[in-house]
Amino acid sequence: MTTEQKPNPLATPAPTSSARLADFQLASATPLALAGFVGALAFIVYSLFSWLQWRSFAIRSWDLGIFTQLAKDYAHFQAPIVSIKGDGYNLLGDHFHPLLVLLAPFYRLFPNAYTLLVVQNLLLAVSVVVICHFAIKRLGPITGACLGAGYALSWGLQSAIDSQFHEVAFAVPLLALSLVALLEERWRSAWIWASLLVFVKEDLGLTVFVIGLVMAWRARTAAGLWLSAWGVGWFILTTKIILPAMNPGDQWAYESQLNISGLLSNPASLFQADKVITVILLATITAGLCLFSPLTLIVLPTLAWRFLSELPVYWGQEWQYSAVLMPVVFCASIDALSRRKVLNSARLRLLLGTTILLISVVLTSQYAFGKLADTDKNFALTTAESSQKALAAVPDGATVETDISLMSYLVDRTEVYWIGNSNNPAPEYVLIDISGRPGTAPTAVATEAAQRFPGAQYITVFADARYQVAQKQ
Repeated sequence: MTTEQKPNPLATPAPTSSARLADFQLASATPLALAGFVGALAFIVYSLFSWLQWRSFAIRSWDLGIFTQLAKDYAHFQAPIVSIKGDGYNLLGDHFHPLLVLLAPFYRLFPNAYTLLVVQNLLLAVSVVVICHFAIKRLGPITGACLGAGYALSWGLQSAIDSQFHEVAFAVPLLALSLVALLEERWRSAWIWASLLVFVKEDLGLTVFVIGLVMAWRARTAAGLWLSAWGVGWFILTTKIILPAMNPGDQWAYESQLNISGLLSNPASLFQADKVITVILLATITAGLCLFSPLTLIVLPTLAWRFLSELPVYWGQEWQYSAVLMPVVFCASIDALSRRKVLNSARLRLLLGTTILLISVVLTSQYAFGKLADTDKNFALTTAESSQKALAAVPDGATVETDISLMSYLVDRTEVYWIGNSNNPAPEYVLIDISGRPGTAPTAVATEAAQRFPGAQYITVFADARYQVAQKQ
């Protein structure tokens, strides 16, 4: 006779299929949610910095104005004729960046130079989410979040945000997506994301070349070699045919900066202080972990063209030039942490992850975000009233020649020419920051404009200790 088994009221019931599905969804959603949270915080910090820059009229260069003119043309289905670079200058003859056409819908909705800063912050924040999500999946929530936050605060991204908008903002998330896909052995995705880099800037074709070699080595397939051929092919096509055809000088404008003969005659030039410090900081930002992954080889093309140049501005850590290196070294560090047996300890990984975050935080005091510690000092509004009055003196739709001081605040509603060009047509207005010229006569800008444009007469319509605005008669 069989004994009937009575159910135990204290026993835990076996999970149903729907419960198992819910658990799986929660487990897979948690890394993405945490990465999204880190990315959202990064976007907030980035946007706070950009807003403080914008409202205090702290313009870094003419590049924001240049790319705003490009976005305005694309938004109206026109070729990117950028008068800041020169009368009738097609910006596709300067650098090869057709992917910037994606700025058009954003600018069409919000026609303002500040829109480009928001777009750049969003693109960089997307790369934070991608890298942080991958780190969390590989290394756990705390270590992964620390690495993601360390990447978000990395000096290369800080310098890019401080420099305001540049085309490499599109390259950063593409690199992050490509390298993460490569490390997850999703070869097709890695190929596609990497292949798009050639449409961001011509030199990135060489970066694609190295990505292809790394992929070929890890995947043991010909797909990586085809990617390398794609990168080299586009680099040659753009620098030898497309850019010279569209450039007023009938050449690739930056070819002369690759001073290979100078390096061969003086190899010690590779060890100039700024170059050495940049390389050291690339390793330092990941606590040296990037040196244990072959992915780090991907930084070589960017470092090569920068260090071959005779322009010191390319060698250091300022400006936007190191932004594309940050996804590389951080993905390399995650690769080293997850593949090297000697690092196969949860406690050691946590220590290294928190160390990387601490390094980024400490370095912040030396880079752009260190200014956030004293916003009243670093983003003072002392020139705001004067700037607004000078801008009000220039009507909508006018042509105006100016320096970089208020250029980005004029491009949305006027046709802007940079005063540094020699072929500008006589503008209707001239706006110049004369704060660095104490004792300047109130009519100085008008007189100088008349001298630059023989036959044209200008009168002063606004003048204070900061700006002068002259109008053509």
